[in-house]
Amino acid sequence: MYLLGSRVYVKCARCHFALCLREAQRCQSSAAPLEQANFLKGAPHRNHPGVTNLKTVHLPEQLQIAAQSVLQGPDVKSLTERAHKLSNFLWSRKRAIETSQLREKASLFERKFLEQERDIHKDGSDHKLEARIRNRVLSELRRTTYHRTPLRYNKDLGLVYMAARLAGGYAAVLRSLNEIKKRDPLFVPYSLMDFGSGLGTGTWASHSLWGDSLKEYVCVDSSGDMNTLAEQLLRGGSEMDNPVIKQVYFRQFLPVSPKVQFDLVVAAFSLSELDTLNERLNVIFTLWRKTNSYLVLVENGTKDGHQILMEARDAILNREEEVQHDLRRPSVFAPCTHELPCPKLIKRPVVPCNFTQFYYSLPLSRSQERQQEKFSFLIISRSDGEKARETENWDMARLIGQVHRRPRHVQCQLCCANGELKQLAVTARHHGKDMYRCARSSDWGDLLPIFHAEEDSKNDETQ
Repeated sequence: MYLLGSRVYVKCARCHFALCLREAQRCQSSAAPLEQANFLKGAPHRNHPGVTNLKTVHLPEQLQIAAQSVLQGPDVKSLTERAHKLSNFLWSRKRAIETSQLREKASLFERKFLEQERDIHKDGSDHKLEARIRNRVLSELRRTTYHRTPLRYNKDLGLVYMAARLAGGYAAVLRSLNEIKKRDPLFVPYSLMDFGSGLGTGTWASHSLWGDSLKEYVCVDSSGDMNTLAEQLLRGGSEMDNPVIKQVYFRQFLPVSPKVQFDLVVAAFSLSELDTLNERLNVIFTLWRKTNSYLVLVENGTKDGHQILMEARDAILNREEEVQHDLRRPSVFAPCTHELPCPKLIKRPVVPCNFTQFYYSLPLSRSQERQQEKFSFLIISRSDGEKARETENWDMARLIGQVHRRPRHVQCQLCCANGELKQLAVTARHHGKDMYRCARSSDWGDLLPIFHAEEDSKNDETQ
């Protein structure tokens, strides 16, 4: 320690540079919370507890062989082209406009056209004015309103869907379920219900993570042809062989009894198939009643997909269902680190909260390609009461964009526990070497600890 002017300087024990006493205290305190909280729990930085992303996903070998066997019959070139068109169609698909929105839109057009007509016919003697305005309103509504095309999944469309979406859908569901597997290792599900099960990707993904601990799988899909294809995949592409996964039951309707619950309930790319908000809310409340531990919802990573999930989140958290059969409170498990309104919906322009997962596609006409699935997901859990905080030194924030690793800092986009979006440049000097290494080892979609010591140092700086 030595004096220079009016400041006291010391040699910092961490970085070995001469700093003024105030900066040295801040430099040392910024690294302390990580050690006090024992956030790493003995793991290396590259595997810190916030890492929930997966490497490039492969389909289970038995599923891939079964899918190739089923798809041998159709013309591969034609199938590949149709699969590409279906993928683009499903990605660009939007929600149907609600009746209330349509009426409001018609009312705006009516007022607009009425003003225009009055400027032209100031004497008010046009007896066909009302009919002409009605025709103009209807014509404008047809021109400007999105017309949603319903899909009917028969066997032919089911095969195209298999070629287009089996690998990508499996990757998205596996990544979403891995959030539970990684962060709640003591959770071992006994039963699963997959709503809108399609080709059974929810069953295969959950079996990949929890194996034989799952004793009952209930797959619900309104299409009997899709159920047949899913069962065929379970039997290795044949209708005669024994299923790879046992105790899988297929239904076309949701179980009626509210008393029957499942440890894990999954609905992947299913809510977006429902036309109206009321239909979606009715299904959401039914799925929540069926949930004993975790409800997992997955949709395309588009604005509409994200907004559908936020509708479900708000409805469940606000407990809007008329009759509650399970009084345990809902809590958001992932990806949100808070239960406040989604800041991405508040900010303009609206950008969806989505994540990515790399995967290998089905090898149809050529070798496997490494592709990227962009999806949004939501996991809600049941809890008996307020969970005790593990530590008061840090909060978890979700990385909601690409992590940019620079030579001496890491640029992160975060959704924080206080419900705010934050751009943070993580450096070893200001945030400690441990947090800096965690940030360098993290990717889009992972969780990153934000330490209160950082905020405290900012407060000290302003004083």
